[in-house]
Amino acid sequence: MGGDGDGNRAYGHRTFSRSRSHFRDRITADGRGGWPVEAGRYRLVVSRACPWASRAVISRRLLGLEDALPMAVADPIQDDRSWRFTLDPDGRDPVLGIRYLSEAYDRRETGCPGGVSVPAVVDVSSGRLVTNDYQQLTLDLATEWRDLHREGAPDLYPAARRDELGTVMAEVYEDVNNGVYRAGFATHQKEYEEACAGVFRRLELLAERLAGQRYLVGDTLTEADIRLFTTLVRFDPVYHGHFKCNRWKLAEDPVLWAYARDLFQTPGFGDTVDFDHIKRHYYRVHTGINPTGIVPLGPDLANWLSPHGREELGGRPFGDGTPPGPVPPGERVAPAGRPA
Repeated sequence: MGGDGDGNRAYGHRTFSRSRSHFRDRITADGRGGWPVEAGRYRLVVSRACPWASRAVISRRLLGLEDALPMAVADPIQDDRSWRFTLDPDGRDPVLGIRYLSEAYDRRETGCPGGVSVPAVVDVSSGRLVTNDYQQLTLDLATEWRDLHREGAPDLYPAARRDELGTVMAEVYEDVNNGVYRAGFATHQKEYEEACAGVFRRLELLAERLAGQRYLVGDTLTEADIRLFTTLVRFDPVYHGHFKCNRWKLAEDPVLWAYARDLFQTPGFGDTVDFDHIKRHYYRVHTGINPTGIVPLGPDLANWLSPHGREELGGRPFGDGTPPGPVPPGERVAPAGRPA
């Protein structure tokens, strides 16, 4: 997620098209592309507001890569120079020493197309961006970074399931992950209606799939669940109202609401979610569709912690592995962003 130029004001005034990641280098175990996996060499820059970045935050935590891949959290309120490190002392990332993520982009390529987006992986020693390929990044964390995984880390991208995972994730991306944006940033009625209808058509199909199984693919957590979760957790707070995806609320669908709560209550999912960052980002940054910048008070978040009953479907969340340990002190979500 990112913007360029007058992007914040342009939302809702021009046809939405998601840019393809411009920097698609991969960090691999054998370093075949020039970027070898190496503990401490890179810094993952994220916003807790961004669903695409949240995929990487969840994967990193489930796999136990916190020490191997340190993380920087940007201010949820962008300005037109991009993501800012105003949450840090003196407004600079303490490791990279920069005020704006755009500085790392400029060190790689000045004036690059597609804007400045997160997640982004930066090479610490040079301060240069390595990749902003949000689609590939988490797959590589699950596979190429395996030697640095914690003991008991789950297999989030099992080889035997990759064909099925690819199909499910492509459908979720087109109709749900990206569909809510196409609806929210539509500039014409027909464009909006088609996107919105696609969102709910896919959600209904996913609800049918999940009515009889605990997880999207197989009986364990996978990359597919992470990708669906990051949209579902934002649905009622943001997409239902702000993006006009309002045929029904997530909390009104018994299957998807239970599934989302199940994931939220699983270590590695809900403990990475910051509802305060999410709401302030969408409602204050997208001035093209919310010119007042007013952030709504609701919805009530307490129900995210209510019983979900999905255990009755069986499943083994972490397969033969174990849950991640406690969230590192420096990465805990502030009380304002968590359900009470």
